[in-house]
Amino acid sequence: MGLIITSSHLLIFMYLSLCVGSAYTGFTPIDNLLFNCGGHKTLKHDDGRAFVPDSNLALSPNSHLFVTKHHPSNLYSTARVFKKTSSYTITTKHIGRHWLRLHFSAVNSPHYNLKSSVFSIVANAITLSHEFSFAKSANGKSSLLKEYVINLRSHSLTLTLSPLSNHSVAFINGIELISLPDKQFPSSVVPIPLGPEIGIPTHAALETVYRLNMGGPLLPANYDYDPLWRTWVSDHAFLLNPGSARNVSVNPSTVQYPAGVSVNIAPNMVYATAQEMADANVGDQRFNISWSFKVDSSFSYLIRMHFCDIVSIALNNLIFNVYINNQSAINSFDISSGTNQLSAAYYVDFISNVSSSSDSILVQVGPPNQRNVPPNAILNALEIMKLSDSDNSLDGILRPQYMRSKTRKKKRMIALVVVFSLVGSSILMLIIAGLCRYFRRQEMKKPKEPIPEWQPLPTHAGNSETKVSTGSFSSVVPCQNFGRVLAFSEIRDATNNFDESLVIGVGGFGKVYKGVLENGALVAVKRGNSRSQQGLVEFKTEIEMLSKLRHRHLVSLIGYCEELNEMILVYDCMAGGPLRRHLYGSGSSPLSWKQRLDICIGAAKGLHYLHTGAAESIIHRDVKTTNILLDDSFTAKVADFGLSKLGPTLDQTHVSTAVKGSFGYLDPEYFRRQQLSEKSDVYSFGVVLMEVLCARPAINPSLPREQVNIAEWAMQWQRKGQLEKIVDPHLIGSLNLDSLRKFGETAEKCLAEHGVDRPTMGDVLWNLEYALQLQEASTLSVAKVDSANSIPDLPECISRMQSVDLDSEEIASESGLNAATTSAVFSQLMRPKGR
Repeated sequence: MGLIITSSHLLIFMYLSLCVGSAYTGFTPIDNLLFNCGGHKTLKHDDGRAFVPDSNLALSPNSHLFVTKHHPSNLYSTARVFKKTSSYTITTKHIGRHWLRLHFSAVNSPHYNLKSSVFSIVANAITLSHEFSFAKSANGKSSLLKEYVINLRSHSLTLTLSPLSNHSVAFINGIELISLPDKQFPSSVVPIPLGPEIGIPTHAALETVYRLNMGGPLLPANYDYDPLWRTWVSDHAFLLNPGSARNVSVNPSTVQYPAGVSVNIAPNMVYATAQEMADANVGDQRFNISWSFKVDSSFSYLIRMHFCDIVSIALNNLIFNVYINNQSAINSFDISSGTNQLSAAYYVDFISNVSSSSDSILVQVGPPNQRNVPPNAILNALEIMKLSDSDNSLDGILRPQYMRSKTRKKKRMIALVVVFSLVGSSILMLIIAGLCRYFRRQEMKKPKEPIPEWQPLPTHAGNSETKVSTGSFSSVVPCQNFGRVLAFSEIRDATNNFDESLVIGVGGFGKVYKGVLENGALVAVKRGNSRSQQGLVEFKTEIEMLSKLRHRHLVSLIGYCEELNEMILVYDCMAGGPLRRHLYGSGSSPLSWKQRLDICIGAAKGLHYLHTGAAESIIHRDVKTTNILLDDSFTAKVADFGLSKLGPTLDQTHVSTAVKGSFGYLDPEYFRRQQLSEKSDVYSFGVVLMEVLCARPAINPSLPREQVNIAEWAMQWQRKGQLEKIVDPHLIGSLNLDSLRKFGETAEKCLAEHGVDRPTMGDVLWNLEYALQLQEASTLSVAKVDSANSIPDLPECISRMQSVDLDSEEIASESGLNAATTSAVFSQLMRPKGR
């Protein structure tokens, strides 16, 4: 990669060098082993460190020679050359993660052409590179450094270099093996797309692919800059649009390190520079700073992003979004809310899997959707590290020979199985064809029933000139009773040609516009991205699902349009917007506790109907506060069925399917095992209940680690019996503690780790209605419920109702509520298949 260092960069570098002083009281590694390969004396590297000769290392008995310049002056003046597979064995004092840095330079030799050599490199059975070629890897540079992280599980490292042909050799110029500080790398990381944290195996190796100093110059490996001797490269070559960013810097001595972050994570010279959004000289700055990086496909990558608010003059002024590969990583990120001070170092780790069809990672920062904060975003530094795969390899080109041999044998076995399967299938098909022919003849002998004169078809609401467009999706939606098929011209008129001022929401599928149809009906128009295959699937799924469903607490589909490659869905307009808007972040008037309970009950009724009331069980799969919409009277309706899936049949417990949903709401059991059930919706609804109670996002990375995930944080307080300490402050003084207790118990059951321990949505609905009755009884003083009275466990209560024919008066006498009140409470149990 080419580096562009301007005069301004050099000035910044000189300034920072003067300011940094002796900033590091630093980390002293237990192992600091530096070897000059092929040399006879200790040589100093360009960074000032001394590399001792490798002749003292344990080398395998295979032939190993060295070539050298007549007057070696640095590490790249000598090299050890191997004509056969050979190994170094390096003894260490420390067990655990170590830097392994390998230095290469094709020293001129009359006997060997090192530039054309191709060889493999393996460290403790981990393939670092299978077809390493200096000429291809160095990109014209005279030397090359490869940096890895290896977890030693014993007091030694074995480094093996193997020429890949009789005409090739292997070589190396220098080796570094340096122990790392504890907790330098995490044991589990948040994935992209967002979901529950993924564990990093302890045996996994990492390879440094990129390490960038945003907005600053090249920082070479030097203890004065970095106590871990890392090299930080300028980011300029990776910016997609250099005009979108500007360099900012401060005195490194002003950078603070809060608890949990040390100079070993990144030096203060790195945090003292950043790329900030440039001034575009427009009224509304809505763009991202974007960096693109070429990577190897089919690997996972650890992405570490470094932040330090060096541009604000007050706390909570810098709020922005972070994206990785066009996926949301952090929404409305406020650095200072996590550090509680300006100019404080902060970092966030993610893990992203690059599929076989991709070869790049895109990193972006940009302004949030909020309009009440100034548009700005920064990034101080970035590290991208490749993780070894399940074959203990960091090279996807080829595996070692024994792996290829094993693969060939496996392919032969598969081929035999396929052949026998085809023969057997052919015989079976002949038998089936014979049976079908026999039964068809029998059927033809029966008298035919008359054909009905009328068959319902969908009504096309467009004009007569608009028939089937040649640019449509070739009827991706089957001709069933799916509601009105709207003409594109009608929808365009309804939204004033998709006027941006009518946008009422933006989601993963596309923008949502407010519109008015010709008949005066107020509607919400969701326009999808026609180029997205995922959007096409969601479009079809939503139409198919909503065509089967009619319920007071589900949004109603009015019609759809697929003309001209458009994907447009038209719904009843929900004037109140998403539930989340009324909980936090928009300045809306806070909801009362009764309103919140009514909304939760409405949403629960909608989900209960999906699970039990439709002809087939339906799992929503994306239950969250933005998918619960409110009308002008705050009636809740469940929306967005693009990810919905038919549930298991009577003889099944789950449906096996790929994981889809929203980070923070995903059922951990579904995420781990890819087994989806109605209980996955129950878990997501439990997260919604906690959002409603606490009025904060499901995930907030800017909070202290133990508070980031609302489900985990709220359950800690629930188990202590102190849930009232984290409720929305607007509810204090109006919230009945018995109602809160029942609400907390319900949420806790929903958030059980295993689906079998969670209640059904019918059970959840019963409990929420009970919590509402407790609140109303307290508020209206209709009934006095002693807070010490225990509420019967739900399964026990239902069992008693099923075994004994209790009427509502008998139930009321047991619970302390009157008959009229109880009738409403048990409404769902009287009709268990939904309404």
